[in-house]
Amino acid sequence: MDIKELNYIIAIAEEGSISRAAERLYMAQSSLSQFLSKYEKELHTKLFMRTANGVRATYSGDLFVQRAKQMLVNYHRTQNELWDIEELKTGRIELGISSFRGSYLLPHVLCRFSAIYPGIEVVVHEHDSIVLEEKIAAGTLDLALIANPTTKTSGDYDLVMQDEIYIVCTKKHPVMQYVKVGNGGPNRPWVAMKDAAKFKFLLSNRNTILGSFAAEKYKKCGMPAIAVNRNMTAAFAAAMARHGIGLAFTYRSCAMPTPNVEYLSIDKKQAFLDLVLKYPVGDYRSKATKELSNLIHIHMNETPSWQNNF
Repeated sequence: MDIKELNYIIAIAEEGSISRAAERLYMAQSSLSQFLSKYEKELHTKLFMRTANGVRATYSGDLFVQRAKQMLVNYHRTQNELWDIEELKTGRIELGISSFRGSYLLPHVLCRFSAIYPGIEVVVHEHDSIVLEEKIAAGTLDLALIANPTTKTSGDYDLVMQDEIYIVCTKKHPVMQYVKVGNGGPNRPWVAMKDAAKFKFLLSNRNTILGSFAAEKYKKCGMPAIAVNRNMTAAFAAAMARHGIGLAFTYRSCAMPTPNVEYLSIDKKQAFLDLVLKYPVGDYRSKATKELSNLIHIHMNETPSWQNNF
């Protein structure tokens, strides 16, 4: 039994399919299937049951996967402790971030980190904040930049910044007739949700941060959503809105200057959420994790000059 084999079994369990697990592991499906058959023979037990839709873990398989995940967590922690002895000359960090936010915030940070610590590899895991919290709770990530609070609360965290939620649209969109500046609200363009709700929105799934935010906003203003789509990624929805196909919610941290595009605050009080760096429960953090965390804090407090206009 080695680390690679444990990762194979975990991938099969999480994907519920040998073919999808093989894609995730960048290996041939036949090779992974042969491995599983051989492995089950060596253990003298079935780890997975074949179904019409793929595979599911047996009782023995569930137990094996639980133990395998814990072994990997312990192995990773031991690696970090050994790398700490090497004083940041080598190592690896498992970093989680949302795909949408990561494309705007991470490249510069990782470039700076790599220049300072060329021997340390940063493995980026892209998921929505809810999935990232689950992975933090399981101990499979060293840290994750997530929106907080969400449905999960386990783990240690520290505040990085407050991110504002905007409505993005073109400057010619009819919602602009309802836009105000000041007038009891922020000293920047803002619109009441009850007015914005009169128009078509491009929405994300309700199990995402922006999707659940949208549902709550519609509920509070007592109006049904007029949705062009209810299952878009935040990035795609914002891109469509910038081209005039409806309205969409986005984050200030992801707002980029674009000709003929407006980013509107929501309601007089605006809408904010905390961006936090979250860590697994426990008092141990590797030196590399602490250094990356510190660099993220520094970067987030260096507001890009173009964002001063937002």
